[in-house]
This record gives sequence, C-alpha cells and structure tokens, in this order.
Amino acid sequence: MKHSKINWTWRALLVFVPAIVAACATVPVPVPVRQAGETVAYIVRHAEKVTTAQNDPDPAISSDGRFRAQMLADRLGRAGVTRIIVTDLKRTQQTAAPLAARLGITPEIIATTVPGHSDSVAATVLHHRGESILVVGHSVTVPAIIEALGGPKFPTICDSQYSDLFVVHISDAGATRVEHLHYGPADALNAACALP
Repeated sequence: MKHSKINWTWRALLVFVPAIVAACATVPVPVPVRQAGETVAYIVRHAEKVTTAQNDPDPAISSDGRFRAQMLADRLGRAGVTRIIVTDLKRTQQTAAPLAARLGITPEIIATTVPGHSDSVAATVLHHRGESILVVGHSVTVPAIIEALGGPKFPTICDSQYSDLFVVHISDAGATRVEHLHYGPADALNAACALP
C-alpha cells in the first residue's frame, strides 16, 4: 500500500512538473514600454524565410518564421504598439502580421527601393513622436535604421540571426538610447555573427 502511494506521487510529479515548466516557458518576457514624453521603436529583422527557392527574390517566411512571428506578437502584445512599419517584401509583412492582427493595425509599407529607405523609415518614426512603433526590416536595413534614429552603428546582421530585438528610446529632447534584447527561439551559436 505504501509502495503504491509512492509510485502515484512520482507519477503525478512526472505529469505535472513538465506541464508547469512548459506553461512558464510560454509566458512572454515583458519588454521596456514607452515612458511619458518618449518615442519607442521596436526594431527587428524579418523572421526565418524559406530557403529552398534560391532564385525567389521575395520568399515567404518558413514554419520556423511563423512561430517566431507569433512569439513577436506575444512579446509586444502589451507594449503599447500603435503603428507598424514594414517593407514591400512578404517576409517583413508576414513577420508583423500576427501582432498587426492582434492589435487591429494596418502596417505602413515603405518600399526598400525608396531612395534613402532607412532615412525614410526613421523620418516616419519621428513623425509619430510619443508613440510605440514596430519596425520590421532586413539584415542590412535594421542597423541603418537604428543609426538614422540617432543610435550607434551596429554591424550588418548575419544571415543566421533572427532573434535580435532592438528597442530605441527617443526622448522629447531627441536623445537616443538603444537596448539590444532578443525574442523567440535563440539563434544558432555562431561567434562570427555575434553582435555586441
């Protein structure tokens, strides 16, 4: 009798502990939210793209990318985002889609072919001072947008990196502070691609 009670206890632990751990793992970590007088831009590269169609200039995001896009929506769902800026390419629009649907926001498209694309994105962010804005860009444009907003010069994001989340805080006076965070599944370790 005593033996079966111990077995039941261990069985219960084997069932409930993993369930509790899994539940905790899905709770999104809060991101810094906009303070009074600030403008905040949450800047990410698009999620993982389909790589099987080598000659496709506008690939969609992959199943991993769709999962990451959902994680982005979970991470920023309560951050007070009021605007979303994407490019004319599917992978940025699909990355933003879950958050846009959740918040009822129609993303603004700024084509990558626009001369001075990064400056145009920065100007659009600054046009909406006092708001929280998600910007979804590309490995080359994300660092350029951060710099155009007054942040430091970051290197181009490596092709294997998708988890970077840059939070650009712009004060009323125009001072810029950047936080480098991450969201969703961790990137594969690659020392050559590590950003500071």
